[in-house]
Amino acid sequence: MVRPTEWRVRSIRADFNAIGAQLGISPVMARVLVNRELDTDEKREAYLYGGLGSIPDASLLRGMDAAVELLRQKIREGQRLRIISDYDVDGVTSNYILYDGLLRLGADVSFDIPDRIRDGYGMNVRLVEAAHADGVDTLLTCDNGIAAFDAIDRAKELGMTVIVTDHHQMQGRLPAADVIVNPWQPLCPYPFKNICGAEVAYKLIRTLSEAEGKPLGVTDYLEFAALGTVCDVMPLTGENRILVREGMRAMPDTPNAGLRALLSVNGLLDGRKITAYHLGFILGPSINSEGRLSSAKEAMRLLLTKDPEEAEQLAQEMKHLNDERKNATEEGVRTAVSVIEAEGLYEKDHVLVVEVPGLHESLAGIVAGKIRERYFRPTVIFTDAEGDPALLKGSARSIEAYNIFEALTEAEGLIDHFGGHPMAAGVSIPRENLVPLREALNGAEHLTEEELVERIYIDIPMPLSYATLDLAEQLEQLEPFGTGNQRPLFAEKGLAIEDIRSYANGKLLRLTLRDSRGNRVYVKTFSGEILSSDIKMWSECDECDKIRKYPELDIIYRVSVNEFRGEKSVECWIEHYRRSE
Repeated sequence: MVRPTEWRVRSIRADFNAIGAQLGISPVMARVLVNRELDTDEKREAYLYGGLGSIPDASLLRGMDAAVELLRQKIREGQRLRIISDYDVDGVTSNYILYDGLLRLGADVSFDIPDRIRDGYGMNVRLVEAAHADGVDTLLTCDNGIAAFDAIDRAKELGMTVIVTDHHQMQGRLPAADVIVNPWQPLCPYPFKNICGAEVAYKLIRTLSEAEGKPLGVTDYLEFAALGTVCDVMPLTGENRILVREGMRAMPDTPNAGLRALLSVNGLLDGRKITAYHLGFILGPSINSEGRLSSAKEAMRLLLTKDPEEAEQLAQEMKHLNDERKNATEEGVRTAVSVIEAEGLYEKDHVLVVEVPGLHESLAGIVAGKIRERYFRPTVIFTDAEGDPALLKGSARSIEAYNIFEALTEAEGLIDHFGGHPMAAGVSIPRENLVPLREALNGAEHLTEEELVERIYIDIPMPLSYATLDLAEQLEQLEPFGTGNQRPLFAEKGLAIEDIRSYANGKLLRLTLRDSRGNRVYVKTFSGEILSSDIKMWSECDECDKIRKYPELDIIYRVSVNEFRGEKSVECWIEHYRRSE
């Protein structure tokens, strides 16, 4: 099923030939830059050629200098420090950066990570009291802490020092920590707010090392800050884009045995260029699988080992666990889709509320995100709450037009517990309230049919035959691609399908297309099963592949470089498609 989408062409006007000539790029590249609202020569040059030296000074972060001086004092006094992070990739990379960096500086430091099921998100009273029992003097949070009011109050009651480093927004007030380093706190002059927890940690440890007279190398911890940035879905604009780009370049040469092993077991040390895709969809999920299905402390164990053999074993185990997670996620998506289709929820509900029995509760958010992408509907996926058969635990993912946090607030009489923000939330409900909550959310929403149609923005309508290797290599200068810096998209209409080849059990398709000028072109898609189903439906033919009875297609595509055995070629991948009118 192809959900409704509205295709729009970006139409910002400029002299693309002149811009291209000035920057030494093609007019197509120039138009892509202008489409990203880079409306001055300075902005365009910074985007293409900006380096680490253009990142703002870390001392602009409110609390940075105070945190550095307090940590220097604690190190000199020989006080025990403990780092407490979140259990996701940003939390683990933040923790590693601070822990390894403080060890280098001679600190008496340990770390702790909350258990997803037992503790939930962030530092809590149990973790504080455990640290106090171990003789810890100072707690240092990373990727959490700005909302840990009860835990920090308890730490202060016990006479502990607390330094919070975080990147999440305020919840009305600040905790009673000794020092807070967070770009979102009031009066913080740091100009770029959208940095992740790992980048805050990266800035802190670099500033601290400099103050201690032991400055770090240019690329030290850069790969971990990049990994945290991509996996926490930070916008890849401004300094984030620079940091991730340079971190990806440094990653193949990382001295960290654990990360090298993880790269190796995933086939990423074979000379290929590391991309944001590899960080966000291969390395990150492998680390995340420990926090979801096992313990994030195992991920720290991998990053801290110096033994290559142990690193290899741990990386293999992590990859296996991630494969299990992927399989469980795919099964969860299939189950959710079958419920939606069988009950006709897509046709009658604007907010999809679905129970997936047996799904690990840590995977509910991933499944909700995939269902949201498939149907472009706000989605809440519920599953069995571990240890409490009377409850269902769920995760919500929303669309821009619908504030899921406000919607859950209005329905809080049906809810046991919830928290989140406009685009995502976690929620627990009594089992018997599943249907009432579905009815309440759908009864109160005011989404219009127009808001439920995703708008896809095309950079340039361009024949596939114009997609050359030279253009593909120029487009690589725009990487890394991700949130806030999407891949350039092109489009062509009225393409006749001449042939379809299927690979990877039907998930990958290679289509031979012919345009209106008679040019034969090739495209690929990983949405093979869905496209095959749509072609059969449009053709009213279950075996249309055998008799070559195909409809014509309009496609939106992206262009990339494929490198195989030292040879480079251009590849075009279908991002969106529809039947030609």
